[in-house]
Amino acid sequence: MLVAVIDYESGNLASAARGLSLAAEQRGLKADVRITSDPDVVAKADRIVLPGQGAFADCARGLAGVDGLEQAMFARVDAGAPFLGICVGMQLMAERGLEHGVTKGFGWVQGEIAKMQVGNARLPHMGWNELNFEPGAHKLLEGLMPGDHAYFVHSYALTGGRADQIIATTDYEGPVVAMVATGNRAGTQFHAEKSQQVGLRILGNFLAWEP
Repeated sequence: MLVAVIDYESGNLASAARGLSLAAEQRGLKADVRITSDPDVVAKADRIVLPGQGAFADCARGLAGVDGLEQAMFARVDAGAPFLGICVGMQLMAERGLEHGVTKGFGWVQGEIAKMQVGNARLPHMGWNELNFEPGAHKLLEGLMPGDHAYFVHSYALTGGRADQIIATTDYEGPVVAMVATGNRAGTQFHAEKSQQVGLRILGNFLAWEP
């Protein structure tokens, strides 16, 4: 399978690609993982991964600034290719982001990306936190147990989301959306590529996922 890791000069591209390749190897899957900004490659990809790091507005502008890339990604996902957004890549799936002004998102999941309200706790929310979910909630969570830990680095999070689109949460002075999924589109707020065996399991599940 051809797995396109979208290159728009944001995110841990090499780490994401390495994680996907290792996850494929562990699952016995043959995967051609390519970091690419070429719309023609994206248009024929079997699966699409959108990493993201930094501010929502900057990432949205970066993606839109590569001629034809966003359009190719939307068309391929609309045609049924499984999509995984990581960190800001997941946040871009929302209706809008409020970081550095109001920026339109993809509108794939309900809600907006707003600064976390954490009282006296420190931002960014950084480090290992447990995942809370109902066993069997989604194929991407197969093989995991509630309480397994993933690695987070963020100051903004999804608010106003729909319960049926939120498949896992974590806790940081209150519940925080950790994973979303709708149809063939899914996302992790945490860095799956940095979350060791938990992250590799999720990436492997994504590579095997048939929405």
